This record gives sequence, structure tokens and C-alpha cells, in this order.
Amino acid sequence: MSAQDLDGESDAEADGSGEMPKPHTIRLELVDEPGQLLAALKPISDNGGNLLSIFHERGSLTPRGHIPVEVDLECPPDRFARIVEALRDAGVNVIRAGAEHFGEEVMVILVGDIVDSDLSDTLHRIESSADATLQDLSLSAREGTDEASSARLRLAVRSGRVDETFGVVRDIAAEKELHVVEPLAEGSQ
Repeated sequence: MSAQDLDGESDAEADGSGEMPKPHTIRLELVDEPGQLLAALKPISDNGGNLLSIFHERGSLTPRGHIPVEVDLECPPDRFARIVEALRDAGVNVIRAGAEHFGEEVMVILVGDIVDSDLSDTLHRIESSADATLQDLSLSAREGTDEASSARLRLAVRSGRVDETFGVVRDIAAEKELHVVEPLAEGSQ
């Protein structure tokens, strides 16, 4: 069926959005437990998204040991932000939601007692408090020593929110008595 229904009214007009649906891709990271994929798809359908395809990379794991899933959907542009927000509200880790959402990438190094200060909690809090998602993690910790360990985080950050993300990282690091090494600003020596 075309964009026109039997009455001659377009699908966008029929659903009240006023805009034609457009395709979007959302990349998710899911825990390998029964029901997680279904739970992640529910906020999409509940907010008017129409699933086009799902690529569930079961044999591949993210740096945190979760399964990457890519969802292609279509919806009017004004609904896309609501879908992404509903996914996050449902506890789904959104890695990428269209190119415009995570348009910047930054590196930050945390130094200190990374492991004993609960690295998993640190990462979870960074992602839930900042407009950022972890892309890569490298941990350096010498076994059997009391020396400081370090973690290099590569974060995808929502465009225009780098300063805010660094503020969140600094606050969490201060609370956990970790040192933050941030990239130098362009032009500084």
C-alpha cells in the first residue's frame, strides 16, 4: 500500500503526527538474559516506532560483555527522541541513536584504585548521568600490587555536551577518590 490509505489520507496525517515516517537506526547493548530483546523493543512500539529490521549480534560482545543489537525502525522525526528517551527510561543502554545524537568522541583516563572503587558502577553512573555512552575501555592494573590502576575510556558524547560529560566524570571521580586525565584543549601547550 502506498503512503495514501483507502480514503486518500496519508499515513502521517492519519496518525496525527503531520510528518511522514523516516528510517532511523538505534544501536543497543543488551545483557545476555532471556527477555532482554523483547523488553528493548517494547518502548519502540509503545511510542509509535515501526520495526524494519533487527540485527542481534549474539556471537559478538561489547567491551562490557553485553550483546550489541542494531534496530532499524521508521517513525516521524518528532517521535524519534521520545523513543530514545523511553529506551533509556526502561534501562536499555543506547549506544548510538542516529548520527546526530552521539556526534563527538572523547577520551578520558581515570587513575587510582579503579577496581576496588567498583569500575562497573563508575561506568554505569557515567552513562546514566551524562549524554554519553562507553565505546571502548582499556584497563591497566598490576596484579598483586598496591599501585594505582588506570582505565582509558573512549566515550561517544551527544553533540554539544562534552563539557557537561567531563563535569559528570569529574564529580564521580572525586567521590571515588580517582584522578581524571582529560585531553588537552586544542591550541594549549
